[in-house]
Amino acid sequence: MPCLVLLQSLPAIACGFLYRAPLKCIPITFSRHLYSHQLPSPLQSSLPTSSSFSRLRNPKIFPLFSWMEQYWSGTAISRNKGMIEQLQRYGVIRFERVVEVMKTIDRALFVPEGTPAYVDSPASIGYNATISAPHMHAMCLQLLEDKLQPGMHALDVGSGTGYLTACFALMVGPKGRAVGVEHIPELLAWSIKIVEQSAAAPLLKDGSLSLHVGDGRKGWSEHAPYDAIHVGAAAGDIPQDLIDQLKPGGRMVIPVGTFFQHVQVIDKNSDGSISSRSETSVRYVPLTSRDSQLEGL
Repeated sequence: MPCLVLLQSLPAIACGFLYRAPLKCIPITFSRHLYSHQLPSPLQSSLPTSSSFSRLRNPKIFPLFSWMEQYWSGTAISRNKGMIEQLQRYGVIRFERVVEVMKTIDRALFVPEGTPAYVDSPASIGYNATISAPHMHAMCLQLLEDKLQPGMHALDVGSGTGYLTACFALMVGPKGRAVGVEHIPELLAWSIKIVEQSAAAPLLKDGSLSLHVGDGRKGWSEHAPYDAIHVGAAAGDIPQDLIDQLKPGGRMVIPVGTFFQHVQVIDKNSDGSISSRSETSVRYVPLTSRDSQLEGL
């Protein structure tokens, strides 16, 4: 049953700071499916999706996060190019290399048939897993852009259908190495078929892009150390194996936390010490074992 919530008293938890929306009541419906990955809205997963709720307006929001107010529907944007233009319009994408790779890798290939591909929302890909919302993919690519230069090594933990792994592969090029690790064998097999249809197919064929079944919490030591590591699920604690496999000068982007989660940007300094900062608040599925994920834990 829907209920009324006073937005003035509810802080934004899809951005890296708190703000108060104008006093306003809106109906919301609470769902039993809490883990809907990260959210494009300034509120949490209990709010209506982009198909039923157009926009929350707060013109005083700090400009960096103004894009988090935006929604668009699948019928409004029907092409990958249109999605990229929306992300640019709202300031989500600023680096030209990120624009180019997201234009080249069509999101529609990486979502299940019948799923609106260009809505700024996460989507279920089965097995209690999701593909991230476009703005979150863009944010992660932005954060890692200078660690995804040609010839560098990148690791994508929880690679799902392979979207970000394919983006990484194009950015590091044939002289680099992009590795995706996914612990659901069926998802891994599906992702290989998808990548074979994408612009990253030649890199998969020549081996500079590889996708593996494994426990991503342990990383993938064969091609370590990595200049860039992305983790697509929330860790209670940052796995030591991933820190160990991060190259000095490298960067990891990982959501950390249980109920309250933040994207942490982890930089390994030249002396091996670690620096970290919190980038934004999010809601991801938990980084857990294969069996726990399939059980929905």
